[in-house]
Amino acid sequence: MLHPKYLRILIGLWFTLLFHTALANDGELEIIKTRIIQELMKDIPSQEEIQSILERIQDDGSFEDINYEDLSRTAGFPHRRHTADLVTMAKAYKSKESSFYQNSDLLENIIKGLEFWVANDFVGDNWHNNQISTPTNLVNLMLLMGDELPNALVEGAQPMIGRAHMNASGARPSGDRIVIAGILAKNLLFNDDNEQFDEIIKIIAGEVKFSTGERGMQHDYSFHHRHDRVNNTTSYGYGKYANAFGEWSYYVANTSYAFDKESINQLVDYYLDGIYKQLVYGIYEDISVKNRSIANKTTFQPKGTDEIHKLLASTDYRSEELKEILALREGIAKPSKSFAKFFWQTEHFVVQRPNYYTTVRMYSTRNRNMEVPYNGPGITTHHRADGTNYLFLKGDEYHDIWPVYDWQKISGTTILQKPQLHGPDEIQVDGLTDFVGAVTDGMYGAVAFDFISGHDSIQAKKSWFFFDDIYVCLGIDIKAKQNLPVASTINQVLMNGDVQIAMGNRKPSKLEKGDHSLKGVNYVYHDRIGYAFPEPTAIRLSNQEEQGRWSDLTLQKNISKELIKEEVFTLWFDHGKQAENGSYAYMVLPDTDADLLFSGKASDQGISILDNNGNMQAVGHRELGLYQVIFYEAGEITLENGIKVASKHPGMAQLEVKEGKVTEIHVSDPSRKQSSLTLTLSGQYSSKHSKVSINPTMNKNQSELSIELPQGVYAGSSVGFKVEMKP
Repeated sequence: MLHPKYLRILIGLWFTLLFHTALANDGELEIIKTRIIQELMKDIPSQEEIQSILERIQDDGSFEDINYEDLSRTAGFPHRRHTADLVTMAKAYKSKESSFYQNSDLLENIIKGLEFWVANDFVGDNWHNNQISTPTNLVNLMLLMGDELPNALVEGAQPMIGRAHMNASGARPSGDRIVIAGILAKNLLFNDDNEQFDEIIKIIAGEVKFSTGERGMQHDYSFHHRHDRVNNTTSYGYGKYANAFGEWSYYVANTSYAFDKESINQLVDYYLDGIYKQLVYGIYEDISVKNRSIANKTTFQPKGTDEIHKLLASTDYRSEELKEILALREGIAKPSKSFAKFFWQTEHFVVQRPNYYTTVRMYSTRNRNMEVPYNGPGITTHHRADGTNYLFLKGDEYHDIWPVYDWQKISGTTILQKPQLHGPDEIQVDGLTDFVGAVTDGMYGAVAFDFISGHDSIQAKKSWFFFDDIYVCLGIDIKAKQNLPVASTINQVLMNGDVQIAMGNRKPSKLEKGDHSLKGVNYVYHDRIGYAFPEPTAIRLSNQEEQGRWSDLTLQKNISKELIKEEVFTLWFDHGKQAENGSYAYMVLPDTDADLLFSGKASDQGISILDNNGNMQAVGHRELGLYQVIFYEAGEITLENGIKVASKHPGMAQLEVKEGKVTEIHVSDPSRKQSSLTLTLSGQYSSKHSKVSINPTMNKNQSELSIELPQGVYAGSSVGFKVEMKP
């Protein structure tokens, strides 16, 4: 048995260790708290901003421009401006750079405004305001003002801040969970609750993970906020997930609370391979990813740089790529990256070249089309996943076009032209077809959409074939049961300059403003984008002023009813009423010169539309030696030099051909029902790829390739391999 003397020494050492550990933890918590306050103080309000707040605050602590009576969801909870203004005043009061530093009148107004809030405890009908907006502003106020607020007010605010807790309805895995945990962590720091703080940091640290099939980050680095599997990568998945995690990663860096490198590095992967690839050049909003928020007026500007600085402070993983995005957003570099990526968990395809960025948005039986218009905005968004194809050169081509937009002529879509859209409660629908997907090698790719509208039962097989400075769009089997016109829209965009057209052998001419029905059109040119038709085509074109109101897009109150007027360019095919077996074919040439377009040289790149029927759609690009084929069912096609390719199953293939030989193949299964795909090539080929087996055939001049397809969370993605022709 241990001698009492030594037992006392050990106990003393143990208490000393606990004491020093506590001191160390206290010191680290103070560091974290200081970083949070420094972050809050980064943007000091101007004298004019504070003066405006003081002019609006009334004797009872309320603000004259806020309707405190209406707490409905559609009112938008203007009350949040009250607590936000208190934080703004607190920043000015605490900043030595402000003319209001330690101003006693300002302090009196802060206290007066907080007294009014605590006395009334405004609770909105939308949970977000009660669990996030109000607690965020109040806890930030506590951290900024510290002990300069009366104890009774501090205590009175605690239950309101306390609505942000881990059992709150909004603290669902991923997204809002990190935000709510962050509010709680800030409040624990304010209250010096070290023990619970440690627990909450562990919750935040564990949130960056794959959650494919559930809420959160998917294995393709897209983000789903809800079980509807709608794309939320650059909304919830950006600010409330990635940025919230990155912020706390920065706060706890180089302390015992620091997140592990694996989590931080996975966050970097998510930024670079998910978020930034769904932003125009990684800089500007890609409006194809937006859902109901498209109904909100915005400011066109680059995304911020703060998140990148925080990442670079936390890890050196992929730092050069992060620095490149930083330079782009700071305006000291120009886009240089080229890529193609299919987000197979989300049915979203993106292509970027240094001079353009384009996307295709779809939906299938695996995901729904669009967000429900929660709280009112976005009541016109029914068709925004019906094969939407937006094209950006500068990034602002569609900026705030939405009040004057024709929501039944969305770029890329095929839509029944109804007298009016269905109601707001009929926006979100299930997909009705499985065969929705893409094949890509990371640089080029093709997209297939076996489309049946969940709204109007319109049917069409739609496809896109992407190369470098040109892409081809095909449609076939366009059918409508209702006796209404059907339109396939090429583009609807803000007008910027003249519209020129070329018809037959006539010279190109400027088109006067108006609504035009044209026949025999070969080329259309607008804003450095060329549209070429393989054969003279009947087309509809509108280049005129359109009108509308922001209030038309939402059920929210207090939205401007001002009449907006904008000149809009719209180009579309009119398939007529009760369309049956309608079709289209066109090429898009981004960032091209008018003279080059009209000379035919821009589109003369060896482009061949090899097939456009209900069984198969295929396009070849002889200059690149690329051939992209969509097999809606088993079939065979002939490429250049008599090369035959056959598939025993529905699927997609991209083949690279050099010197008359196939050298590389990429395949995918949009339906995601098959474990393998069998292709037959003319010629004797071999492959060293582990996922490919080549079987003998009766015909000695053929090769049958059995290709193992990605399964599980990777089903729908592409697999690629090289092949060699035997001597």
